[in-house]
Amino acid sequence: MRVLVSTRLPAEGFSELEKKFEVVFPEKEIFSKKEVLQLIPEFDAFIPTFQFKVDRDVIDAGAQGKLKIIANYGVGYDNIDVDFATKCGIVVTNTPDPVVEPTAEMAVTLMLAVARRISECDRKLRTNDGIKWGVMENLGISLCGKTLGIVGMGRIGKAVARRAVALGMNIIYFNRNPLDKETETKLKVRYATLEQLLSESDVISLHVPLNESTFHLINENTFRLMKPSAILINTARGPVVDETALVKALTNHKLFGAGLDVFEHEPVIPEDLKKLDNVVLSPHNGTGTIDDRNEMSRFASRNILRFFEGDKNISRVN
Repeated sequence: MRVLVSTRLPAEGFSELEKKFEVVFPEKEIFSKKEVLQLIPEFDAFIPTFQFKVDRDVIDAGAQGKLKIIANYGVGYDNIDVDFATKCGIVVTNTPDPVVEPTAEMAVTLMLAVARRISECDRKLRTNDGIKWGVMENLGISLCGKTLGIVGMGRIGKAVARRAVALGMNIIYFNRNPLDKETETKLKVRYATLEQLLSESDVISLHVPLNESTFHLINENTFRLMKPSAILINTARGPVVDETALVKALTNHKLFGAGLDVFEHEPVIPEDLKKLDNVVLSPHNGTGTIDDRNEMSRFASRNILRFFEGDKNISRVN
């Protein structure tokens, strides 16, 4: 049996899978759509990353052949037409467990980088014009004692909350379903409506999936609710934020700053956003550690191995 992998990933994480399957990687960084359309009918499983759009054409080509499972390499699966895969009888899985801690690390890293203006100062120190040195120059914001608003209190949101407590922050959260009181007490968090969270928070961190209800959840109207001293962090999905409205808010100093690991039209980033000093940009790298890449590979591999062994203990999303 054969597994096709859309992107050239470290081989170490696929060692168990390769004992039972032929695993095929692209010679270059990533297969083109044309190449996948030609290859996929001959494969039993497909492992795509967020870089590869698994649309109806790709799914149909696989369904016409041997394809039985799409094991997505990542927790988000908006790169896959899940509904059409379901109609074709193809199982779709994701890798929720490995992404939790590294994504939470990235969110907190962006908070600190924006609040203390680290990237801005680093850039300016490297230029010929340099930077002004002085006790009242390059002032940032302390996070200790500030309020963090977490939008989406799933596993990543909870991991961010644990870290924020260590930073001395007060934490409020908005979730579709509030946590039970015991969990709130353990995490030291308090529920708030979205409007309350946006107006009260000094830092707002987004941890929601991308769907119809979260598309442009943060927009021109919601920016008006935020403090002009607030920081927005997005490690979820780019289209959760209206990027045009974000640029406007940052340019007009309606926000102190933003830290973005994801973008609305990846990999394209608006030039106006790149020019701003009060934003820190990261190339969708929330899970970008050597350790996590291998663990994600192992997790996707286990989904495939268990599926073909008849084990229902897989992270199925359809």
